[in-house]
Amino acid sequence: MNTEPALQRLKVKGLQSEISISVDGWGVPHIRAKNLQDLFFAQGWNAARDRLWQIDLARKRGLGLLSRDFGPGYLAQDKASRLFLYRGDVASEWKAYGPDTEEICTAFSDGINAYVDACNAGLVSLPPEFAVLGNRPDRWKAEDVVRIRTHCLTRNASSELLRSKVMALAGVELGARLDTLRKQLPHGGTPRPAKGFDPAVMSDRVLQDFQLAVSPVTFSQERLDCSLEEAGLWTVIAPTGDIARSAFEEGSNNWAISAERTTTGRPILALDPHRTHTLPSIRYVVHLAMPGLDVIGAGEPMVPGVSMGHNGTAAFGLTIFGADQEDIYVYDTASDDPDSYAYDAGWEKVRVIEETIPVKGCTEQTVRLKFTRHGPVVYQDVKNNRAFAVRTVLTDAGTAPYMASISVMRAKTYQQYAQSLESWRAPSVNHVYADTGNTIAWRPAGAMPVRTNWDGLLPVPGDGRFEWDGYLCPERVPSVVNPARGFVATANAMNIPDEWTRSNPAVGYEWSESSRHDTLHQTFSNGKPVSIEDCIRLQCSTFSPIAGRVIKAVSLLLKDANPGTVWPFLAEWDGNLSADSAPAALFEVWLSKQLAPLVARQEGAGSQLIPLLMPVEVQRIAEWLESAAGGPDLVEALRNSLADAWAECSTRMGGDADTWSWGRLHALDLRHSLQSVVASNWSLEPVPIGGSGSCINYATYRLTDFSVVAGPSVRMIIDVGNWDESLFVNNPGQSGVPDSPHYSDLASIWQQGEYRPLLYSAAKVNAATSSKFILVPA
Repeated sequence: MNTEPALQRLKVKGLQSEISISVDGWGVPHIRAKNLQDLFFAQGWNAARDRLWQIDLARKRGLGLLSRDFGPGYLAQDKASRLFLYRGDVASEWKAYGPDTEEICTAFSDGINAYVDACNAGLVSLPPEFAVLGNRPDRWKAEDVVRIRTHCLTRNASSELLRSKVMALAGVELGARLDTLRKQLPHGGTPRPAKGFDPAVMSDRVLQDFQLAVSPVTFSQERLDCSLEEAGLWTVIAPTGDIARSAFEEGSNNWAISAERTTTGRPILALDPHRTHTLPSIRYVVHLAMPGLDVIGAGEPMVPGVSMGHNGTAAFGLTIFGADQEDIYVYDTASDDPDSYAYDAGWEKVRVIEETIPVKGCTEQTVRLKFTRHGPVVYQDVKNNRAFAVRTVLTDAGTAPYMASISVMRAKTYQQYAQSLESWRAPSVNHVYADTGNTIAWRPAGAMPVRTNWDGLLPVPGDGRFEWDGYLCPERVPSVVNPARGFVATANAMNIPDEWTRSNPAVGYEWSESSRHDTLHQTFSNGKPVSIEDCIRLQCSTFSPIAGRVIKAVSLLLKDANPGTVWPFLAEWDGNLSADSAPAALFEVWLSKQLAPLVARQEGAGSQLIPLLMPVEVQRIAEWLESAAGGPDLVEALRNSLADAWAECSTRMGGDADTWSWGRLHALDLRHSLQSVVASNWSLEPVPIGGSGSCINYATYRLTDFSVVAGPSVRMIIDVGNWDESLFVNNPGQSGVPDSPHYSDLASIWQQGEYRPLLYSAAKVNAATSSKFILVPA
């Protein structure tokens, strides 16, 4: 590293004392301050330095201000976003997270504003995206940090809609059974429509506004040039199925290993949060230090603090926990007053809020936002006297995504940690913990609605018969502390102990399939000591247990028949979905494009239904094949499916199978959101990626072209107690500024399964510093 880092000394209004930001060779800022206000002021200032375009766009999306900067093509999205803003009491909101949350968010926002002011004064450069679109960054208010909720991972409104559509086409009984191909339900859960609810009333239009609110901001010349009369053309950004799947594709793996089970003699904690891949990364790694606090880790750049990392005593990580935090309500409305809905043997009026939305090049547009007692009205079918609303935990106080991290990151004992998690409400997550005293633990946290008379798997009438009975008391959640097996590990699968389930209300029925969870538990149960290197190999493993199960099951089904010419290509394959594997390419094409529809057809799904069930859950495909009776018809169908998969691979990659590879199909293409309207190339070249949704090296893909959608942006392995030996990587880099050296410098490192040091001690940080900012009070 450069022993004489580039130094910038800047005067900044709003600081109480001098602070330093030492940026290491991998783009990680190490911020040191003398007090709380200056520390989080500096975090906000630094977030703007590296990610101003990203956080400014996120704020405008969340607050419904896109149209002001970009025109009528964004009006529908602005209205949708405003439906899901937090509109409750701000004092209750601050109180929910802890006594100094308002102070922290105020300082964080002031820091962002100081950087914006410097841009406006010409003291520092604006990111180039602003010049392309001709807009400017906004100044922030502290409450902006907590009012915006639509970037949070919650579930299962979109799944309720899909399930309803399946039932409407197939009937209740067959529809319920077929839908388990899409999402298997634990404990024999079987959805049944509530009295008064007809699945046939559900259409994609019901959740159009909801899905628009949670969709990313897209740019095209056509959308930017849209006239006010054409604004209604931009109401669908992503298909219903994509939104529903994203709720389950964005998960993670994490684990904590006790000192007795590691080669270091210290606990190890590992994490790799899975989200939709974006450019820049959705995560940002930062080190925050002041007297009494020294924490390093990853979080979202528009949120103060860190949500995963360590504080010099305790390490902490999270994965999504499958609590059901959303419901769709269906209302009968009065024929002579569509703003009145039936409730409890009477009528209630919707609450109407009128707001004006500024629109670039046009007059301000007035919108009417409607709310029932349950939540925002997302669609009104006036012709049929019907309305639909979404109830979500995100409209309640204390559910700003990841805000509880402000308390969690400061906990230095498990007791403090568990207490701090009582204020964690969104998203619902599996927390894992390890500290220098060799305590390891698992504890889920989040707002978990209690439904006493329905399961939350389908929409319900909003007439008062189906109400949340509050939230599960945080003290009642299951937990595991220092288990005899010496590890805790989660991967978004159903992991609630049976004995807890028997005596407590269900918190959710829809979880990720258990392949990754099973791999982790089988790996750590082998009794061998676990090293940092083992954790690296495991995080980067492209082995698919599903592949092994499918190959074995099909081998048995074909054993007494002519398997055809294609089967030998897969029969001896080891199940490793490495990027350079030809069998892996054939297998995934076969699994997703042929076997999944085959199983659905065998179960009774017609051509209209199959698209609603895709992608079929891979564990269900394996289970179906393992229990199939066989017979000549199935053998013939399997042979034909293999031939069709081979033909598709030949079409996509050529006739010579020796040149095939999974990475040729399964590539990560990180494109800048403005790439279609900018001459400069701010996007990255597509890179071949191994893995799938059933691998620890998680890499889900689009069925249309197999391009990678979601996976681990950040990977982190923490050597608890020997902190400087901890490792990380953040794909593609720390900075969101296209001409920054840290814009994409970690992309190839991430792709190759390599890591960089997550430095913590002052000596190591100083030695690795490549640039430094000294901010002094103006």
